[in-house]
Amino acid sequence: MPPRQSIPADDLYARLEVPADATSEAIEIAWRALLKRHHPDVAGSAALDLAKRINVAHDWLSDPALRKRYDRERTDVRHDARRDGWAARSAPVPRYWRPAPLRRRPADAAAMLRRFLDRVASLSPLELDRLSVADTSSIAFVASIRRFLAPAQVGALEAVERDVRDRLRPADWAAPAVRDAILAAAHELVLAPFLDEHLTEPFRGRARDRLMRGWEAAIGQPRYGPNSAAVERFVERCRQLERMDLDAMLTAAGRAPFQADAWPAGLDPEEDEGLRVSSTLAARDAAAAAAPAVAALAAFDRSDAARAARLLGRTAHALVLRHAFGAEEFARLVGPWQAATGDPGTGRGAGERAEPLLRRRQGPG
Repeated sequence: MPPRQSIPADDLYARLEVPADATSEAIEIAWRALLKRHHPDVAGSAALDLAKRINVAHDWLSDPALRKRYDRERTDVRHDARRDGWAARSAPVPRYWRPAPLRRRPADAAAMLRRFLDRVASLSPLELDRLSVADTSSIAFVASIRRFLAPAQVGALEAVERDVRDRLRPADWAAPAVRDAILAAAHELVLAPFLDEHLTEPFRGRARDRLMRGWEAAIGQPRYGPNSAAVERFVERCRQLERMDLDAMLTAAGRAPFQADAWPAGLDPEEDEGLRVSSTLAARDAAAAAAPAVAALAAFDRSDAARAARLLGRTAHALVLRHAFGAEEFARLVGPWQAATGDPGTGRGAGERAEPLLRRRQGPG
């Protein structure tokens, strides 16, 4: 068995100029951009040591197991002069940097961006509601790679951010989730050539998915996904709830702890952003509709009121994902609601059909 590789004494995150929580895509971009800048073939032989260190940092941080070990152990490493020289002395000769293969872009990227901005200007209240609960974590990805952009690319980002702001109402621009989800999609359009150059698959596809995630989950979708009709009736029924209905729900649920948002097999909130948005919005709307009844219960017992609110959220979640739950699991999830209201959660009248399934992906326009 080969000896276990020592932890590098170098600060690998600082070497790649990325934060400690950088995504794998950001690490890949940083490595390519820095190696292109500091490779001896470009910067001369004096850059050899730095290029080696950049490669070592990429080797450790791009491997999930090595990165986990480095993160776990690096605080215990003593940074003495002897160890500080380990990374450069033991690193292989740097790999010659080659750009990722370029992908063919649409013939008129400017026209695509104009169509996107026109779509931003015409967002409906429903789409803005969905954007308000969309995932926006990808906005940090662009911040982490901004230092590697050329001045013209930074200028293009700033320009599109101004264009988006000009097309939104001040209140919508001030809503962080709405603003960041739209800007993330705009960043994908503006930075597509840069990302194509610096990322190979699967990194490029994942970066695109992250940047477009919130936008695609919101645009042109029904409010509550494929089962909107049933969820709309549920929310309307929540408006009619009284305190005694919530008491009945709590009695039927018992005192055992429950998971409020269990996902059916085959679905994942990390992958199915459209459905996650639908579930979050349904739970939010149900809470608002039932607020008087919950407030009346809170006047007697605040912990019961909080539990009743979670049960309503769980019922909303189950209805949104009704098509994916097995019959037994669905009945269990809506059981307390049925006990209180007599509604088994089918959400259909005679002869009514379910709405079309939620579209998973959609272009920016």
